[in-house]
Amino acid sequence: MAVKLRLKRMGKKKQPIYKVVAADSRSPRDGKFLEAIGLYNPLTNPSTIDIKEDRAVYWLNVGAQPTNTVKSLLSKKGILLKRDLQKRGLPEEKIREELEKWEKLNEGKTKSAVSKKKAVSQPTEETVDTLAVEEVSQEKASEEIENKDVSTTEVKGAASDEKPAETE
Repeated sequence: MAVKLRLKRMGKKKQPIYKVVAADSRSPRDGKFLEAIGLYNPLTNPSTIDIKEDRAVYWLNVGAQPTNTVKSLLSKKGILLKRDLQKRGLPEEKIREELEKWEKLNEGKTKSAVSKKKAVSQPTEETVDTLAVEEVSQEKASEEIENKDVSTTEVKGAASDEKPAETE
């Protein structure tokens, strides 16, 4: 029996909540599963990931294959890193140190991502000024195009007046 760690969809329409489950790969997405090992809610900001670390490691050691999404969630929680360090045979002290380094690095990334989202949602004075300059330059460009269209139509009109005279 091939076991997969995958998501089981729950919740209401347009409001999904997922259970992270260990299931037979032949069973349907929302069907029978062996064990529920966690919960994932993508709608909260930041998304909520709650996984039983010891059970996830157990299923990975037994040979369960995570789907791409579950693998990503396990990476975000640091479970795959911890398992990899344990497989290398590092002592618990080293594993704790490495996980602390990873958490500090990860905190910096999440803070910068949140600040970028805020910057996009709330324009600053500089962005408002640049938007105003872009609008003015677009208006000037459209005026120049209109002026060129008028001059080309005048030339075309003049050329059309001359052609019938030449052919006659």
